[in-house]
Amino acid sequence: MISENLRDLNAFVMVSQEGSFTRAAARLGVSQSALSQTVRSLEERVGIRLLNRTTRNVSPTEAGERLLSSVLPALEEIDRGFSQLGALRDRPAGTVRISADEYAIQSVLWPALERFLREFPEISVELTTDYGRTDIVRERHDAGVRRGKLVSKDMIAMRIGPDVPMAVVATASCFAERRRPSEPKELADHPCINLRLPTHGALFEWTFSRGGKDLHVSTQGRLVFTSVHEVRQACLAGFGLAYLPRDYVARHLESGQVVEVLAAWRKTFEGYHLYYPSRRQHPPALAALIEALRYRET
Repeated sequence: MISENLRDLNAFVMVSQEGSFTRAAARLGVSQSALSQTVRSLEERVGIRLLNRTTRNVSPTEAGERLLSSVLPALEEIDRGFSQLGALRDRPAGTVRISADEYAIQSVLWPALERFLREFPEISVELTTDYGRTDIVRERHDAGVRRGKLVSKDMIAMRIGPDVPMAVVATASCFAERRRPSEPKELADHPCINLRLPTHGALFEWTFSRGGKDLHVSTQGRLVFTSVHEVRQACLAGFGLAYLPRDYVARHLESGQVVEVLAAWRKTFEGYHLYYPSRRQHPPALAALIEALRYRET
């Protein structure tokens, strides 16, 4: 009913301003007869004549003048609102809220966001560190980031990063009194630094792959953290073996600070994907971020 009244009021205003059904119909892109019927329906609803009609001229009645003076400012404000939406589409602004795990934020999101935030100074980004399969709709996030296979089937998913090879690494001092493991089961003889997934409490499982089959191994050690950064720090300090994304320790491998073991059993996880509920009518800020994060293989 509100939309019908707004449509009819807009028709009445246009006829009043043009002083002609013919010119008003041309501006509105409707037929003259349809416009005349619209105004007549409005008059019937309010129970009073709003326009004086002659063969030469159309002008507001006293009631029409009063209606014009009260509704015209509101209609102009509505027009300004739609104009501002157009400006927002052309120059994205607002806040985008994203849920992602710590490593995804560090390795994929932040490198892209550094450039993105400079390009779009009116967009803000709120990142929530989360290792669980959060319901982003319920938690009022605009999007989430997870490895491809962990994204719910009812979500739209877009790859934003390469596959993630894992590595078991340690300082050379860790093998001064123990032989380097050649099979995952030998990790039971070594102190391992574990990661507890803070969202759902479980330890992150060390997964290996060989001959197309995955092997899951439970590890033990004196240290458990809820941050991959702290796992890496403890590993560099020589407190045990760590299971981390290989690129997260790449420079330490190159410098010789740590060595990799069980490389023949290395597991590679599918890359990270950005996911969101629908392809339709994204907020302009989210649409801009989706495009900025799109993964392009080099």
